[in-house]
Amino acid sequence: MRPADAPAIETDGLTKRYGETTAVSELTMTVERGTVYGFLGPNGAGKTTTMRILTTLTRPTAGTARVAGHSITDRESITPHIGYLPEEPPVYDELTGREQLEYAAGLRDIPETEASERIDALLERFDLLEDAHKRIEDYSKGMRQKVGVIQAVLHEPAVAFLDEPTSGLDPRAARTMRETIADLADHEMTIFLSTHILPVVDELADEIGVLHNGTLVAEDDPERLKTRAETGDARSLEDAFLEITREPTDEGHTRERTLK
Repeated sequence: MRPADAPAIETDGLTKRYGETTAVSELTMTVERGTVYGFLGPNGAGKTTTMRILTTLTRPTAGTARVAGHSITDRESITPHIGYLPEEPPVYDELTGREQLEYAAGLRDIPETEASERIDALLERFDLLEDAHKRIEDYSKGMRQKVGVIQAVLHEPAVAFLDEPTSGLDPRAARTMRETIADLADHEMTIFLSTHILPVVDELADEIGVLHNGTLVAEDDPERLKTRAETGDARSLEDAFLEITREPTDEGHTRERTLK
């Protein structure tokens, strides 16, 4: 059992190197339970590497991390408490949507009746109920994405890592996705959300971290992040993101993590 008061995610000096390339550099952060944490950064910033480390799929070169109160070195203890949607959903084309979700429920040891109820409710929520009998090979990108998200949260994990969850979704489905994420957080599921669609983060995130060249260069709540440091003028999250990721840092030093 995870400690009741443990943060959802804690990292200390988390680092990942591939040869002479540093993908993640001394990442230290804390994400509280029941929050939506927006994890932003340009392509190649190290976001996916970080998520793979936190989901025990990749071992760090240095540093430590705990998710849902468990060390990432203890894969067996941590995996029941997390869900993960990678950018490309892990689904089998030869299965139907329902078969894929039943397979995922079996892997998570969810009782059959309970699994069936959850699957039906989530399929209906994402407007997939009528297509649940079709093979995934015939699904659109958006439909595959919906199955991937349902699969990631079906077992009601303590922490869900979602990489581009609205990718390929039409506006109606994207709204459903945003509402679902907000609802999950309201029920104390922690959502670690990585996306390039900044309005989604602006709407949902309780806190935002910006990764640039493997380093956490800014971390704050959305409103403070959007406030111009020099003048206090309001601006968009896109403006703030472009400014933060454009500014260089001195070699060997980390930029101030809050913009207040």
